[in-house]
Amino acid sequence: MPKIGLANDWITTYGGSEKVLEAFSRIYPDAPLHTSLYNAKAIEHTGLANLDIRTSFLQKIPFAIRKYKAFLPFMPFAIEQLDFDDYDIILSSSHAIAKGIITNANQLHICYMHTPIRYAWDLQQTYLKEAKLGYSPRGLAARLILHYIRNWDQLSANRPDHYIANSNYVARRIYKVYRREADVVYPPVDVDRFVPSKDRGDFYLVVTRLVPYKKVELIAKACIKAKRKLVIIGNGPEMKKLKMINHPDIQLLGHQSDEVVNEHMQTCKAFIFAADEDFGIVPVEAQAAGAPVIAYGRGGCLETVVEGKTGCFFSEQNESTICDAIERFERIEHTFDMHEIVAHAQQFSAKRFKEEIERFVEKYWHQFKGTKVCSRT
Repeated sequence: MPKIGLANDWITTYGGSEKVLEAFSRIYPDAPLHTSLYNAKAIEHTGLANLDIRTSFLQKIPFAIRKYKAFLPFMPFAIEQLDFDDYDIILSSSHAIAKGIITNANQLHICYMHTPIRYAWDLQQTYLKEAKLGYSPRGLAARLILHYIRNWDQLSANRPDHYIANSNYVARRIYKVYRREADVVYPPVDVDRFVPSKDRGDFYLVVTRLVPYKKVELIAKACIKAKRKLVIIGNGPEMKKLKMINHPDIQLLGHQSDEVVNEHMQTCKAFIFAADEDFGIVPVEAQAAGAPVIAYGRGGCLETVVEGKTGCFFSEQNESTICDAIERFERIEHTFDMHEIVAHAQQFSAKRFKEEIERFVEKYWHQFKGTKVCSRT
């Protein structure tokens, strides 16, 4: 049996990429995990807590875990210092730097890519505007760092032997940025944890990290304009801004347990999602709970939501189009079949993910072992 090691960028929270990493650890339970740094508290109640986690020198630097974004210029160097010499196969989960690990000619490196580094590529201008980084000395420094990150990102693009993308949307972006082909394996979604109910409430639902690109404030303002009730579950830097809305139709619950999230997904009128997301696990979870999804018609949602069958789309990220989508949904709400919505979500199950990953790794490991390098005489 080949010896397998896992690689990851960093672990500072428990989100979609961490769920993929957790799924890898269940498929390959003896595989150590290598990462630049990790926050033990962020994963203490997850399947990652008991892994053999090996970190870079960044883990020992004071405040590096809490202020990890400030160490971005050092991340490429840090990931290159991790030692993978003991493994035959390295499976990396990357949205930033993990694809850049250094392996040798006798090792197979398969990279499961969530996205090329978005703030260095297609979202650079959005990131700079949201951070209010113009052309001041601080802004110029940020632009210079992102330029360096892009150069390294291109340089390291050929290090993986094979890419797996988490959606066709990401596969296109991988080709755009790296000119590398990628197979697509959708992430694992815990679709069996819900008990769908036909008794739906009168409120719309958002469950997400409260960060700018999720557009939660926009959804809240649209629901106020449409005079619809909205429940928001999640936490993050946008919390303060959302609290300032202070409207009776907007209920801000903050972070909640899985039980509370499940209950709201199983009883909401519909789930609203306004982000341009690489894949989007939460909209699939909502469908597994029997909830139709009203989503921004771009990104991964185009692959997970079926117009008129499991939800409907809006074309632009503004209040009017979201209001129009809500009204359009309510006109056809009676045509949605809860069982059809739930059945659609099943194709994104964790069981399916496990089977596809095992099949992929086995296929390319056999090919890799059979590869012969011809030397010139």
